[in-house]
Amino acid sequence: MTSNDLTNPFGAGRFDDRVAIVTGSSQGLGEAVARLMAARGAAGIVVTGRDHDKAEDVAASLPCDAIGFGAELADPATPDRLVDAARERFGRLDSLVNAGATTVRGSVWDTTAELWDEMLAVNTRAPGLLTTAAAKLMVQSGAEGTIVNVGSVAAYAGADFLYPYSVSKMALQALTRNAAWSLMRHRIRVNLVQPGWMATPGEDVIQKRFHGGDDEWLSTAALTQPFGRLIHPDELARAICYLASSESGMMTGSIIDFDQSILGGGDAAKPPPGPVWGEPDHGGPASAASDGAQS
Repeated sequence: MTSNDLTNPFGAGRFDDRVAIVTGSSQGLGEAVARLMAARGAAGIVVTGRDHDKAEDVAASLPCDAIGFGAELADPATPDRLVDAARERFGRLDSLVNAGATTVRGSVWDTTAELWDEMLAVNTRAPGLLTTAAAKLMVQSGAEGTIVNVGSVAAYAGADFLYPYSVSKMALQALTRNAAWSLMRHRIRVNLVQPGWMATPGEDVIQKRFHGGDDEWLSTAALTQPFGRLIHPDELARAICYLASSESGMMTGSIIDFDQSILGGGDAAKPPPGPVWGEPDHGGPASAASDGAQS
């Protein structure tokens, strides 16, 4: 799919007649992506999240044909179910956006086998299985498809409480580049965007659950950031739609950092030493600095 029509310079960013699956689209970033795709002419969207009712509500509010689908990404059967839903309703699939993720906290001192399994199942295995299932339908339906994965700048080295999360997002880099290489002869493009700290409903839950945040945590955190705010889902959605549309041309296998800070650019506050095995955790509140987690 290409567009060189200079009489319509914005046409390449549209999704006319295209069908998309957007994971995590019952709220937050995924919802922002689904809404932007619909506003740009998408013919069909599979909206999915853990909460079936919320997914159905979002789907019903979109100005296009949409399915609300409640699903757990940790379930290995979910990817095939989502792609089958697109096949049965629309007969094709043009774009997949893997925006769903878990950001449950865990450090090198306390991450259990169960948390490792959950983190890798949701953040790495699910995008991988979805890529496989989506690519098959794209080839069957003759689509020059796009797959956009949402990682995190924490992949490079996250805060101490992002130990398994950082690993899961670094694995997504390898997944993206390998899939891009494998699928390029089928004209299916695969790219990755890695956001920094973002203001989403999921992040609000995380801050209050793990970091003692109150209703003012977002205002306090914003003051620590170079631009005086956290990333907004709508602005990241535009970057994702750039990669998902023909606006990005033949671009594939790319990893884009979407943050307001430069890794390695200067001194940053270091976390206090964590507890060692057998010693009490005297902890304290988490640093207000960006943790790089996407949720």
